[in-house]
Amino acid sequence: MKLTTFALGLAAATLLGSSAVQAADAQFIGSTVYRTGPYAPGGIPWADGFADYVNLLSERDGGINGVPLELEECDTAYNTDKGVECYERLKDKGSTGMPAVMPLSTGITYALLDRVKADKIPLLTAGYGRADAADGTVFPYIFNPPATYWGGADVAIQYIASEFGGTENLKGKKIALVYHDSAYGKEPINTLKALAEQHGYKLSLFPVPHPGLEQKSTWLKIGRQLRPDYVIMYGWGVMNATAIKEAAAVNYPRDKFIGIWWTGNEQDVIPAGKAAIGYKALQFNAIGADFPVHQDIIKYLYENGKGSAKSPDIVGQAAYNRGLQQAVIVTEAIRAAMNIYGNAPVTGEQVAHALDSFDLNAERLKALGLEGLMEPIKLSCSDHQGGGHAQVTQWDGKTWQSITDWITPNEEMLRAMYEESAAAYAKEQGITPRSCD
Repeated sequence: MKLTTFALGLAAATLLGSSAVQAADAQFIGSTVYRTGPYAPGGIPWADGFADYVNLLSERDGGINGVPLELEECDTAYNTDKGVECYERLKDKGSTGMPAVMPLSTGITYALLDRVKADKIPLLTAGYGRADAADGTVFPYIFNPPATYWGGADVAIQYIASEFGGTENLKGKKIALVYHDSAYGKEPINTLKALAEQHGYKLSLFPVPHPGLEQKSTWLKIGRQLRPDYVIMYGWGVMNATAIKEAAAVNYPRDKFIGIWWTGNEQDVIPAGKAAIGYKALQFNAIGADFPVHQDIIKYLYENGKGSAKSPDIVGQAAYNRGLQQAVIVTEAIRAAMNIYGNAPVTGEQVAHALDSFDLNAERLKALGLEGLMEPIKLSCSDHQGGGHAQVTQWDGKTWQSITDWITPNEEMLRAMYEESAAAYAKEQGITPRSCD
């Protein structure tokens, strides 16, 4: 997919004067997605949400600060090798290269760590990737707002504790983690172990090999032998619906079953049918199309046959809103860089500099038509994560219902874990952390 808005940009330049005339070149935005491959059902709505927001800025605003936008997708099929190929194909496009890369895969994220540092292109991982990249002193080109897997694990335990009347009542409880047996699935383990030591619950681990269709023995152990008080899931793709159906098969209560955000898509629960009713999932964005930004997307794109999705019905779904949210973060980072360096296409290095003082506050979110869809994000040179808020939703058979307010993870505990892990990585790689004084 390649979408350009040069005509709109030139019209905006005429209206905005000489500074905009100098911005006649388009700002290139590369988007690594997976519309194909084993995880396409979850990847497609994310890609549509991302593309629709970028295209909205083109159609409604003429781009960013008078600078037209050029969006190009590269399909990774959620394959690490293809992800690296996409990055190399996109990184030098446009007059200033790719301003940021969003791998949409923990595996691809790990494969790009050294490349983005050498190329000075910020790598943004919204709710995936390396959690310890929150330490910007060690990872100057990695940013992971609005949440990390470690923060999600802490929020899940906070919620489970509230179900039992407080953290003091977690002692002696049995909690199981069912996880995709990959770098992604293993991310929360150390956090859950640390919290188990702190609160006294017993943690049991159940890895599920890709793609996740064979889970009968896992759920027989869970439902008939272990009988945990709660199950947490870090799954993806067909693994999620399979787990929900297997939980129902052994009569494990779905209202005691909570997943991370990548297990909280419509594509995860609808295939499970009635078995999914009561199942819970974390989200770092609200769900639904009742926000002003969605109204504009329908008006400027879908009513004119320019929407990315085959049907506007996908607008507002969980994964769609997640992709839209990532597009907001990327484009607002580009805008922040332009506000520093001038209204012209910006480089990755300039965007990284802007992200070191990124402040997407409540006032700005309201102006963008996003009030309530996401929480504010504030980053710094040392803090590349910025909040980590999440809420719990529950599937009622038709839609996801929010059942909590935004929950803030234990930042003091997590920050210490981020810094300890990042320091170990720096020592291993021979990295001298930068000073943020």
